[in-house]
Formats: sequence, structure tokens, C-alpha cells
Amino acid sequence: MLTFVSRLWHWLKKITISLLVVWLFSVILFKYVPVPFSAVMAERQITAWLNLNFSYVSHSKWVDENRISPYVYLAVIAAEDQNFPHHWGFDLDAIERAYQHNMINKQSVRGASTISQQTVKNVWLWDGRSWIRKGFETAMTPVMELFWSKKRILTVYLNVAEFGEGVFGVEEAANKFFNKPASKLTMNEAALLAAVLPNPHRYSVKSPSSYVLKRQAWILNQMRLLGGKNFLKINQLASE
Repeated sequence: MLTFVSRLWHWLKKITISLLVVWLFSVILFKYVPVPFSAVMAERQITAWLNLNFSYVSHSKWVDENRISPYVYLAVIAAEDQNFPHHWGFDLDAIERAYQHNMINKQSVRGASTISQQTVKNVWLWDGRSWIRKGFETAMTPVMELFWSKKRILTVYLNVAEFGEGVFGVEEAANKFFNKPASKLTMNEAALLAAVLPNPHRYSVKSPSSYVLKRQAWILNQMRLLGGKNFLKINQLASE
């Protein structure tokens, strides 16, 4: 029995170390090369096949940072993570606010995930809420922050974020919803895309609800309050 347990422990350690090495290699690799697909994209595609939905295809097209409208960068920061340029992967103030809110409002749970955390989840982990996934995400986020610049994190995030059913990445979303490349998106269009990010299966870019339109208006106001494109330049997030 002891021999079996020791062998099992030995193989578990080897597998864990191997997975860690592969992940670290991918972190370094994706600092320089496009991310071909994300874990969430693979999860969605496999789920569709298991449900015998062979018409579903996870669409994505990688674009470099200089082919994404600066308004999109600004919109997702304004909507998702206004402290993004200044934190190291976690927004402690947002976590405290979410904790206080959730203690009072049990029926309306508020999250505090940063863009960095969402990037880790989308690229390497799986969707849904669980303490196991959150634990992996918490451990992996600072490592990604260490190797990648803030601009790189934003670029990867925008290339793997889900904007609709089977629509991944800002280039795919721009073509599908606005018939133009991501580089040509306007301030209003960028804010509308950012408005559906919390739940692209519930909220629609093509047929926005009154809630999505209100959220778009709020994001536009936040973009102006942050200083518009100046915010990106000050924080070295604007493309050269």
C-alpha cells in the first residue's frame, strides 16, 4: 500500500512540475507571439460538440495592438478595471467594495476580477465560478504580470474576450457587428462592445437592451472622465 501511495505521489509531482513548466513556457511565448486560441474558446467548442451542435464555431482573428482602435482599450478599462495601469494584477479596493456589497446583497453577487485576472482565466483556465479555478487564477496572475507589459495584457485580453455567441476577439466582433476592422471602431462602438463583456450570452451588441444602452452611456462618460486618449498616453498604453 505504501509503495502504491509513494508511486502515485511521485507521478503526481512529475505531472504537476511538467504542467507548470509548460505553462511558464506558454507565458513567455505569448509575450511575443499571438495566442492561437484560448481555453474558454476550446471549452465552448467542445461543449457544443458534446451537445451535438456541429454548427457552432468559435470564431477569432488575432490583431496586433496597432490594429486596435485606442477607444477599445479605453472602453474596456473604463468598464472593467479603471485601476488597471496601477495595480499588479489585483485591485484590493475593488475586492473590499465587492466584499462589502456581497455581505449586504446576498442575491446580487458582485465580482472584482481585474482585466489581468480575466486574461488568465480566458487564456489558460475555464469558465464558471469555483474556488479551485479562482485559486489557480490567483496564483497565475502575478506571474503573467511579471512577464507581460500592461499593453500586452490588454492586447491579449481583447483578442480572446468573448463578445457574443462564438465571437471571440475584438477583430471578429468589429467585423460581425459593425462591418469594419477593429482599428476603425469609434468611441460609441467601443463602449457598446465593452458594455456586453460581463455576460455576452445575455447581452447583445446587435440588439442592445435598455440596460446595455444605459451601460454604454455610463462607459462613455467614464471614458471622458478618465481623460479620453490622454489616459492611454499618460499610462503608456497607447500604440505608437
